[in-house]
Amino acid sequence: MATRIALGIEYDGSRFLGWQTQPGGGTVQDALEAALSGIADAPVSVTCAGRTDRGVHARGQVVHFDTGAERPDSAWVRGVNALLPESVAVLWARRVAGDFHARYAAVARSYRYLLLNRPVRPALAARYAGWYHAPLDVEAMRVAAAQLLGEHDFSAFRSAECQAKSPVRRLHAIGVERDGERIEFSLRANAWLQHMVRNIVGTLVHVGAGKQPPQWAKSVLESRDRGLAAPTFAAEGLYLDEVEYEPRWNLPAAVRERSLLPVVT
Repeated sequence: MATRIALGIEYDGSRFLGWQTQPGGGTVQDALEAALSGIADAPVSVTCAGRTDRGVHARGQVVHFDTGAERPDSAWVRGVNALLPESVAVLWARRVAGDFHARYAAVARSYRYLLLNRPVRPALAARYAGWYHAPLDVEAMRVAAAQLLGEHDFSAFRSAECQAKSPVRRLHAIGVERDGERIEFSLRANAWLQHMVRNIVGTLVHVGAGKQPPQWAKSVLESRDRGLAAPTFAAEGLYLDEVEYEPRWNLPAAVRERSLLPVVT
């Protein structure tokens, strides 16, 4: 009988062509499945909590897979890590019930976006943070962000290629914090549309730069028109921070440093 295993993983998205497997390889899924198959001595296919685009990082991605191989949990961590490239690592492994599903069992997903706000573009942090050259008004961005809270049709913030059946999502929390040249956006929702976080960040930056008043964010939301929102912001500053599940699944609780994400500047 097959055993279902859940894994927590982190990865540097700048080293991959996104999460989802491609014929030519080069994705996080390709690397992880190859390493798991090596430990299982049989093909392994994984399902993730949320697919990330090229350049997007993860500190708390969750996946599950089924296997007939009997291995200790340590083999699915240290053993798999020995076969993975240095830019991706398994953080923990747990045996779970057969009806657990990394995507459908998730009750919330949190993202962070790290932005460098300074006149000169970054070099060392170019792959790990977004950048905006002009001064940004953090308080104006907070006012705009508050108008997006709650359950709404987020069509104005989804990509044209988004395959979600419904554009309705519940945005539980959104924060904007500054520490010197760094601005961190933290967002938590029940689920996300393709490019939704990056489109929200782009809209908030428009407000922060004084291109639009804070009330504009609500107008964009209510329009349901992607063409009225700001351009999609860069992928490099985006991190999948945490995926939450009900306690009954007995998965490790995420331990997160609540200060700004470390980044070289």
